[in-house]
Amino acid sequence: MPFTLKQIRYFVAAAETGSITEAGKRLHISQPSVSAAIAELEERFQVDLFVRHHAQGLSLTPAGARLLRDARSLLDQAEELRQGAHGLGQALKGELHVGCFQTFAPIVMPGLIRAFAAAHPAIAITLHEDHVQGVLDTLRAGSVELALTYDLNLGPDLTFDPLVPMPLHAVLARRHRLANQPAVSLEQLAEWPMVLLNLPQSRDYFLSLFTARSLKPRIAQETRSFETLRGLVASGTGFAVMHSRPTSRQTLDGRQVAYVPIKDRVPPQFLGLARLARIRSTRRAEAFAAVAKSDLARIVNG
Repeated sequence: MPFTLKQIRYFVAAAETGSITEAGKRLHISQPSVSAAIAELEERFQVDLFVRHHAQGLSLTPAGARLLRDARSLLDQAEELRQGAHGLGQALKGELHVGCFQTFAPIVMPGLIRAFAAAHPAIAITLHEDHVQGVLDTLRAGSVELALTYDLNLGPDLTFDPLVPMPLHAVLARRHRLANQPAVSLEQLAEWPMVLLNLPQSRDYFLSLFTARSLKPRIAQETRSFETLRGLVASGTGFAVMHSRPTSRQTLDGRQVAYVPIKDRVPPQFLGLARLARIRSTRRAEAFAAVAKSDLARIVNG
């Protein structure tokens, strides 16, 4: 027996709420209808999609997690087909979930969302900020359609469209001895204490820049917050190295930092759009990609 879009919709609601009861409330249908739809899908695919916890709801099995990603994409495509069938194809509407690496989300996303809203006012952007690995995980889970991130440790299951090169620079206190140099080397920086961004993948990447040159920086502080990092640098705790660079040199506590280019030959990280390779993009996602390609460089470079 073939499955139906209704069954897929019921499955997605149960997966997202973690509860048959809550899925029924969201869809305004009875609990038995949700349970029957899930049972029919499991019979159709010959696999358990959920682990049932007595009085504690549902959790997805690995097979259920894989189906959820594809099911979300299928429902998006079905909605676009429905709109086209009713003559609404020219008016892009709906909701678009976009992931973004958290260190440059506050730098680029406000301007990008503003530009996108001007071009496509009927599409609502839902933003998901996370560290690099978290952004990739949300892509693979189907929680977002596309994501702005770096080309860092991307797997073959993802495609990446590089948009803007982001050169490496040192972040220094405004009165630091090296702050007025035209450029500094990693060897020069390694003589001073370091403030390190402690996020998955980011931490190892920044340390690898030094170890590749047989340098061992002295870590004074580690933080998961980009603004805390800038504040620590401005207060004299140590230097940092980053690719993300806000327009403002003022930290949240009113101090100042300086940005100095790195003279070592470190390839720039590219900021770009990552997507699942085997999932066809919706027209909403393509519209966002078009705006990012036309506006992102201007936003990044001020």
